[in-house]
Amino acid sequence: MPTTRTNRQTIVSLILLLQLALALPAAAQKKKTEEAEVNGTPVLWREPVDIETRNLLLGAGGKEMKPDLSSVTFVEVQTGGHSTKYRVRDGAGKEWVAKVSNEAQSETAANRLVWAVGYETEITYLVPHLRIEGKGEFDNVRLEARPRDVKRSGEWQWENNPFKGTPQLQGLKIMMLLINNWDMKDSNNEVLVPRENREGEARYIISDLGGTLGKTGGAISRSRNKPSDFVKADFIERVKGDRIEFHYKGKSKKLFDDITVADARWLSRWLGRMSDNQIKDAFRAANYRPEEVEELSQAVRARIDALAKVSGQLTARP
Repeated sequence: MPTTRTNRQTIVSLILLLQLALALPAAAQKKKTEEAEVNGTPVLWREPVDIETRNLLLGAGGKEMKPDLSSVTFVEVQTGGHSTKYRVRDGAGKEWVAKVSNEAQSETAANRLVWAVGYETEITYLVPHLRIEGKGEFDNVRLEARPRDVKRSGEWQWENNPFKGTPQLQGLKIMMLLINNWDMKDSNNEVLVPRENREGEARYIISDLGGTLGKTGGAISRSRNKPSDFVKADFIERVKGDRIEFHYKGKSKKLFDDITVADARWLSRWLGRMSDNQIKDAFRAANYRPEEVEELSQAVRARIDALAKVSGQLTARP
């Protein structure tokens, strides 16, 4: 009996040590994110007063941030996530993360649609064919900027952030539904802060939008970057009272339980101001085939119209 009791105590001690070891990284990450919030002014969204003229071919970085493709050299493998990623340096010495996978197209287009309505985003460009010295040649490579003056300060949580209860956060959730982002996890979110100015802005972004433009669902049935799935997927199921129920089967489904008609009305004000050509440009920027550009842009427009309808707004097509 004493031996049995001693063994049990040893096992309990080992379990407690394991739990502590697992908890420490999470606690450290949470602390990093909290420090970013305290040291900077939190920013999730800015009013897109120029929405009608926003260039969705170039996205948030515009012409000024475009990579110099005269030479692109391999720096190191970037770990984490579903896709193969390489840290690279362009001809001007700027560093980028090159994503080489089927997520490159969907992420580029989704990034531009989210940016178009005012949300902070990564700076990304899609290169149809790219030679990375030291690695080889690849088709449809997404380049994501890593400016030297920007620090990546940690992840932010969907259910614990400075924007809880605001139309801006609710609108971002709806945008995730509009592009069928089934990969709704905190580790895809990032806080960006200036390296030198600790009192500057802390920009809250969704860094990984690759799990989009397919269909949501279980681990086997979901898809990413599959236009045929996206255009056939349902969007809004019904309105119950002041709540909107969406057709969503991806991760963290409960995040969407509190979306109201008023939330949809707020976002519709901005979505309705995008032209059909701007929406097409988001997909052209991601190097989709012409027929896919048409199908995807029509599907997005149909979702914008459906959202406007349930929110009681007239649809507008600039």
